[in-house]
Amino acid sequence: VPGGLGISVVFVGALLAATTGIVGATVIAMGLISLPAMLRNNYSKPLACGTICASGTLGQIIPPSIVLIILADQLSSAADQASTTRKAAYRTITGEYSMPGNFDVVSASAGDMFMGAFIPGMILVGLYMLYILVTALLKPEKAPPVPYEGEYDSQFFKTVFLALTPPLLLIFAVLGSIILGIATVNQAGAIGAIGALLMGSYRLTQGKRGSYAPAILALLSVLALGILVTNYNLNIKNIQSEADRMGIQLALIATAGLLTAVFWAIYRAWKIDNTLMDVMTDTAKTTSMVFIILIGAAMLTAAFRAFGGEELVKDYLTSLPGGFWTQFLVVMLVIFLLGFFLDFIEISVVVVPIVAPILLADPSANITAVWLGVMIGLNIQTSFLTPPFGFALFYLRGVAPKSVRTTDIYKGAVAFILLQLTGLGIAAAFPSLINYLPNRVHLTSETAPPPNNPRLQLCLEQGVFEEYDSRREDILEAVKRMRGQDLSWLPEKYRQNLEESLSGMEGVFERVAAVREAAKAVEDYAESYRPLHDDVRRIQVDIRRLNREIEDLGEDIEDLEDSDNPDTKRIDRLRSEMLELKQQRDRLQQAIPAEWDDALKQYKALTAAEKTARNQYRRQVDDSYQVILDLRAMIEGAKALQGVKPELESLYDAVTSAPIEEAMDSIKAVESRLSGIKNASPVKSKLSKARRALKKKQDRDAAAGWIRKAEEALEQELSWRKRGEEELLPALQQLDAVIASNIGLRMQKRFSIDQAEAIAACRSHHKDVSLAF
Repeated sequence: VPGGLGISVVFVGALLAATTGIVGATVIAMGLISLPAMLRNNYSKPLACGTICASGTLGQIIPPSIVLIILADQLSSAADQASTTRKAAYRTITGEYSMPGNFDVVSASAGDMFMGAFIPGMILVGLYMLYILVTALLKPEKAPPVPYEGEYDSQFFKTVFLALTPPLLLIFAVLGSIILGIATVNQAGAIGAIGALLMGSYRLTQGKRGSYAPAILALLSVLALGILVTNYNLNIKNIQSEADRMGIQLALIATAGLLTAVFWAIYRAWKIDNTLMDVMTDTAKTTSMVFIILIGAAMLTAAFRAFGGEELVKDYLTSLPGGFWTQFLVVMLVIFLLGFFLDFIEISVVVVPIVAPILLADPSANITAVWLGVMIGLNIQTSFLTPPFGFALFYLRGVAPKSVRTTDIYKGAVAFILLQLTGLGIAAAFPSLINYLPNRVHLTSETAPPPNNPRLQLCLEQGVFEEYDSRREDILEAVKRMRGQDLSWLPEKYRQNLEESLSGMEGVFERVAAVREAAKAVEDYAESYRPLHDDVRRIQVDIRRLNREIEDLGEDIEDLEDSDNPDTKRIDRLRSEMLELKQQRDRLQQAIPAEWDDALKQYKALTAAEKTARNQYRRQVDDSYQVILDLRAMIEGAKALQGVKPELESLYDAVTSAPIEEAMDSIKAVESRLSGIKNASPVKSKLSKARRALKKKQDRDAAAGWIRKAEEALEQELSWRKRGEEELLPALQQLDAVIASNIGLRMQKRFSIDQAEAIAACRSHHKDVSLAF
């Protein structure tokens, strides 16, 4: 394959990035192993050096990555500050103290950052491979194909399998556990450490008997635990049968096997070549260095803010023409240039806390912290390749042969820096590449928000409204079939509720039309309103900035006047400056167009109408579907209600002859059983009255009377519920099957996979919400 050796180096770099994430170790290892092979096969020196350096830096963007973890920590604080800023701006501009949740800043965790960076990391790998392939096709002398001298026999495939499978399994164990929601980021890190120990244990004893024993024992133990979790209840606090007890015993044996394998691997790493001690020492040094930088950066940032530096940066960025994207480009350019001289940690903990809150607080772009973090991570990645302090360049220079000049390394890095910037541009142009995976993992996890979460409603309704269009006839036909049922036997209250529910379902389409009409009115008006809104808000920003400057001057003047020796000349100069600023403020206030107030009122009226229409739609679908859920639960509770009947019948004898306290306890026990049955209140309320009769007056006759009434109520409930099981429940289930994904979607416990993917895709795009501010 033309350029095949270079492409394989990129592939190995991606594997190492996903397992270690350490740039220095990756570049040095590939420089010692891959560079001589590439040069021996007549590869261009700049291309070979650039490939190795760029592949080594993939660990900074392909998770798990130290850069992403540090950025997640910084951006979580920045998102909180941006949220506070946005809420204050909303309160100042609208006068409302509560800002809707869908206008808030979306924060980022380390897991979100890992998921967000995965696709951009793969895009970079693809760009590197494509560049090498195209170079090899256009200029074969730079990357000639390397013939394989051996045979493609079973031994070849066995060698490839043994070389690739362990690191791929480790990658899946770390990233897969995060994606599938099995482990948190910290727990996944522990999984990676154990996997690396097991891999190291057989690498350290390679060729010796039993070298694979710890790894095989660990793999068999994990497989056994997986089978046991699937087939047994392993909750040690909830052992209910002998099978559960046996499952827990087997799980303890499998866990003991896994622990034995781990400690065996640790012992090998400790005894052989002092490997474990060296690794722990290097880890302690690196961690100490990071924390020292973090502490210093926190002090610097605090001092910078205390002296008003953040306000200066904010005023500068917000004064730039072009809005958010100009600010963003300036910040990216500054980070890129700082990468020539500073380490990635220093940029992450010094620059990011200053600029990130400003960018995140801007409602016109409404970017997520994950997107900003990955964009900064992609940008910081170039710092390892940019001279004069590109660490990857120096790592390779230290192990490269003398025939490779430093200029060859620099020349080779240039093309890959451009490729990294290309990847940065692709991620900027298509934010869903970054935002989709975090959203999807969040919406499909065990802790996923329910469908009625306020932040999800716009995307949910977008998909549901499309389903109404495509399934309108199916929904109306299902409602019609339900109306054709004989409901004369159903209690009047429930029959009336069901009829209102069916009418509500038929009226949903009118509500949808009203929502669309209101949304269209807002969208049409926004086209002419947006330029006016943006101009006025810019003027108001300048007015607020002038007000702050006027207040500061006023405080300075007061301090000078209160001093022992007032400087009258300086006071006069400050008053002159204050007067000039007030005149500027007055001119700005006069520059606000006269039609602004009416335009703002019109926009607020239209958005209020849309909000009302959406709320009416949501109440209607919720109320309509809740009736179906309640009715199904009541009918399906017939068996449970039948099971209470013997206990209820025994209460009469207890009330008439047993001690008062014992009778009351018996009634309480039956009441507790009834509490778990939907709408068993007609029976339960009479039992409560019987218990109160015993408690207050010790009137056994009154209590016995209420017990008889409870028995009658139970018979009435059982009568219609049992009939409902035969005649109504199948029809309700058929109706529910049709409306659960549309009318009833908000009332479901969680999204299906397809629904979660659609909403994740919708939420992956940034939406301008500046008109609300």
